[in-house]
Amino acid sequence: MIGEQPYDLLYVKFIYYFNVERDYFECHEVMEELWLEEGRAPLYQGLLQVAVGLYHHSNGNVSGAIKLFTAALEKLVNSRQPRLGINLEHLVQDSKLYLSRLEQLEQEPFEFYDLDIQITDPELAQLVEELIMNPPVVNHEEE
Repeated sequence: MIGEQPYDLLYVKFIYYFNVERDYFECHEVMEELWLEEGRAPLYQGLLQVAVGLYHHSNGNVSGAIKLFTAALEKLVNSRQPRLGINLEHLVQDSKLYLSRLEQLEQEPFEFYDLDIQITDPELAQLVEELIMNPPVVNHEEE
């Protein structure tokens, strides 16, 4: 591909880890790096917080999950940032539902489930497909 890619590789990896690997810890790692590189954009932080909210819930930390989903929605609901090739509104609606279910967990228990980020740009979808064909190496060692 000649020219500059429209999506940072860290962003593409975030989508890959979120939608394909369901590795929310690694989502946090790559998105935090991108968030810091890109001047701490609220949209990136909100996406990161959705992933961390799922990570907390998958590990039984319901209060942490509620806190992170609440913080994520504060950033994503009125985001004026470019949509980055995804259906952000769909993710916001799914996150609102997840948060409301978490808040009612004691009365209405439910099993952890994954969310999906719907990709709307075929170019982003192709970049994610390329990662599926050639997965990145993950290093979970403590520093």
